[in-house]
Amino acid sequence: MYLERVEKVTQKAITEGFMAVVRSKIGSPTWSDVGAALMEFDRAGLRGLVQDLYTASKDNQAFLHARLGLGHDQLQPFKVSISRWISPDLMKGQPISVSKAKKAIADYKKAIGHPNGMAELSIFYCEEAFGFLESCSIEDESYFAALIRMYGRSIEFVSRLPPAERTTYLDRLDKLRSRGRDVGWAVEEEFNSLWYAAALDEHHGE
Repeated sequence: MYLERVEKVTQKAITEGFMAVVRSKIGSPTWSDVGAALMEFDRAGLRGLVQDLYTASKDNQAFLHARLGLGHDQLQPFKVSISRWISPDLMKGQPISVSKAKKAIADYKKAIGHPNGMAELSIFYCEEAFGFLESCSIEDESYFAALIRMYGRSIEFVSRLPPAERTTYLDRLDKLRSRGRDVGWAVEEEFNSLWYAAALDEHHGE
C-alpha cells in the first residue's frame, strides 16, 4: 500500500514536470524565462550578449547611451527618430507615422526618463509637427489629434519641473500656441484651453 502511494506521487511529479516543460516550449517566453537563462551566463557571456544587442539596432544603441549617460547629446538619436516619422520628406516617399514618433519618446522614458529630457522631446515633437504642417497640407485628423495630445503632455512635463527650469520651455510652448492659428483643425483653441487650464500665464515670465 505504501509503495503504491509512493509510485502514484512519483508518477504525478513526473507528469507535472513534463507538462511544465511542454508549456515552456509551447507558450511565449516571458521575462522570467529570460532572467532564468541569463543566470547561466558569466560576465564575458553577458558582455557579449549586450554587445550583440548593441549592434543589432540603432534604437538599442540610443537606449544604452541614454541609460549609461554616454555621449554629449543623449537626446539627439531620439530627436532624429521623432523628426523622421512626424516630419518626413514626402518628396522621397517617406511615410508619416505618429506611433513611431511617439515610440521614440517612450523609448527615452524607458532608458532614463529624465524630466528635462521628457519636456524637451515632447516639445520638439510639437515643433517638428508644426514645421511639417506649415510646409505642406494634410487632412489627417489623427495627426492633429496626436499633436494636441502631445502639447498637453508637454505642459504636464514642464509643470513638474522646478520653477527655475521652466522658463525656456514655457517660451517655446507659448510660441506653439501662436503657430496654432495657421494650421486649422481647432488647434489654436485646444492649445489655449490646455495652456489656461494649467494656469501657465501665472508662471510665464517668472
